[in-house]
Amino acid sequence: MAAHRMEKYKKYFTKEYMMGPNALRLLSEIVEDNPQATSKGNVLDLGCGAALSSIFLANETTADTIWALDLWVSATDNWNRIRENKLENRIIPIYGDALAMPFAHEYFDTIVSVDTYHYFGCEENVFAEKILPFIKKGGYALFVVPGLKEEPKGEMKSLMDEWATDDAYMFKTKEWWAEHIAKNCEEDVEVNVYESANFDLVWQEWFDSGHEYGVRDKEYLERGLKDILNFVMMALKIERKYLKI
Repeated sequence: MAAHRMEKYKKYFTKEYMMGPNALRLLSEIVEDNPQATSKGNVLDLGCGAALSSIFLANETTADTIWALDLWVSATDNWNRIRENKLENRIIPIYGDALAMPFAHEYFDTIVSVDTYHYFGCEENVFAEKILPFIKKGGYALFVVPGLKEEPKGEMKSLMDEWATDDAYMFKTKEWWAEHIAKNCEEDVEVNVYESANFDLVWQEWFDSGHEYGVRDKEYLERGLKDILNFVMMALKIERKYLKI
C-alpha cells in the first residue's frame, strides 16, 4: 500500500487506539504483498479489536463484505465506529470466539488476522480444525504475529521472559510457524511464511503514541530484544477442498 494511503489513518496512531506495534501498518503490508486475497467476496477480520483493521480493509480493498469478529470488544461499539466511517454497507460486526465461530463451512474467501492469531493459534491443530474449514477452496488466510528471528538463549532468554512474562511462549520463529500451520493439512495448503519489512517503523509508531506500555517496550527493545524479535507474515492459499467435521 502506497505510503500516502496510510496518512488518512494517522489519527488512529495514538494511545487511545493503539494496543501495540502498529497493526494497521502490518495489515497494509500483508495486503499489499497478497492483493488477490482481498480482491473479492467475504473476508473475515478475525480478532478485529476496535474494527480499525476492518475499516481499513473496507476502504483499501475490493472485498465485497468484511466480517469483523472479536471476543473482547463489543459488536455494538464496533458498529458505532463502522457507522461513523459510513461503512455500514460493507462491514458486519460480530461478537464471537475464534475457536467456536458461528459461520458456515467454506463461507469465506479469506480470513485475515493481525496481531491476534498467536493468542490461540499456537495450540495443536487449531488451523486445520478451527480455521481452515471456513475458507473456500482457492481462498486465503493472511496472518501476522509477533515472532522471533531465533530462539533466545542465556541472558537474552531471561530478558525475553522478563518482558513477555506468561506470553513468552507465543513468540515463535517463522520456521516454527510454517511447520506448525502445515501440520495435518500440508496437502491442502500452500504455505508462504516470511518476515515483515516494517519492523522498525511499526515499533516506532507504537513508541510515538505515548502509551505507557510503549515506553516499557522501548526500554526492553533497546536492552537487546530488537535483535531477536520480528513480525511473522503468513500467506496461506487453500489449494484443495478440505473439510474436517
